[in-house]
Amino acid sequence: MVDSRGPRRRSNDPEAMRRRVLDVAAAAFQTRGYHSTSTHDIMREAGVTGGALHHHFPTKKALGLAVISDRVAQAVEDTWIEPIRTAPTAAAGIREVFAQIAATIDARGTVLGCPLNNLALELSLADPEFQHAVQTVFERWQTAIAERLRADQADGALKTVDPEDLATFIVAAYSGAMAMAKAQQSSKPLGTCAQLLAAFVQPGPRKFRR
Repeated sequence: MVDSRGPRRRSNDPEAMRRRVLDVAAAAFQTRGYHSTSTHDIMREAGVTGGALHHHFPTKKALGLAVISDRVAQAVEDTWIEPIRTAPTAAAGIREVFAQIAATIDARGTVLGCPLNNLALELSLADPEFQHAVQTVFERWQTAIAERLRADQADGALKTVDPEDLATFIVAAYSGAMAMAKAQQSSKPLGTCAQLLAAFVQPGPRKFRR
């Protein structure tokens, strides 16, 4: 006899639960730090049991690595890589990225810092796997900027600049500006850095004016 009610539906959604745990963990690591956030904090804030948490992330380290590869890397992709890739020039992309980040900071009223920078400073010396995970994201970020710069060179701009070196400089400048913004709780360092970086990579004569 066939059950007219049809197949039973699963009462839970493991993938949705995994996403929720990652979202909660990413936010907690950003605001409180990895070491200051316990798995019990994650369980409580995500509304999951210990068994459910450890099914997806057997250890806190596994959760931390997943946050870097799934959430932090995606944030860099959305915030930096895609805008730079689709911008008409590297200079235009830099202006757009910094403007969007500064607007988000001003709307929120709090500077939490760059998620990648925060975890890099906290975890890179703690464990080689964390160091490798963080470095992988940085390398992807720098590669995307270098590719945009090479495209500008193909159009006749920045002929005397090494794209990889300049990409490293851009990421380092942003990272430093974000650290200063966090210390000052102000987006002002980002605005200053954006103006000078955009001027540096702008085709034609470079003008550094406030």
